[in-house]
Amino acid sequence: MTMLFPSELALKTALQQQAATLGFTQLRVSAPHLPPQHADALNAWLAAGYHGTMDYMAKHGLKRVRPTELIPGTRSVISVALPYWPPASAAAQTVLANPQQAYIARYALGRDYHKTLRTRLQQLAQWLQQTVAGAAVRVFTDSAPVAEVALATQAGLGWRGKHTLLLNRSGSYFFLGEILTDVALPPDNVIDEHC
Repeated sequence: MTMLFPSELALKTALQQQAATLGFTQLRVSAPHLPPQHADALNAWLAAGYHGTMDYMAKHGLKRVRPTELIPGTRSVISVALPYWPPASAAAQTVLANPQQAYIARYALGRDYHKTLRTRLQQLAQWLQQTVAGAAVRVFTDSAPVAEVALATQAGLGWRGKHTLLLNRSGSYFFLGEILTDVALPPDNVIDEHC
């Protein structure tokens, strides 16, 4: 691989700047290895039958918590946050107080997030491929067996709240997306929980 930046840290900083131009509020990096308790918890959850009729949960097995089995050669997991509370939307309390208006979940006000997030992630992944010749990348937007909250937590985007979503000091009004890549990037640190 040929890189246009003098160091992995400089590349990561440039990647974060590029992500900001695409509307992502955070970009953090983690190693592709989650602690063993994630595999243990997933196995127990599946064994208890909590996945119900979602057979695909069992079909993919531990690939969900082992990104290197999903995409061999993965060296870094890039996690991003994209806010979904539209700036022009009325406050929830205002809408709820008006009996003439229907309340629609804030995340559903815009276009389908799978399309919006995937498009932006693909643009970011293309930038990485243009910047690091020969880089392998694959984007995920809740579209494959990836433990996105666990990986985002490990990358320091936030912590798992009691509502099971990723939470940070700004709240939880954001979508998560990931890029798995064979480019080595310096990982970020886990942050303390504040609940």
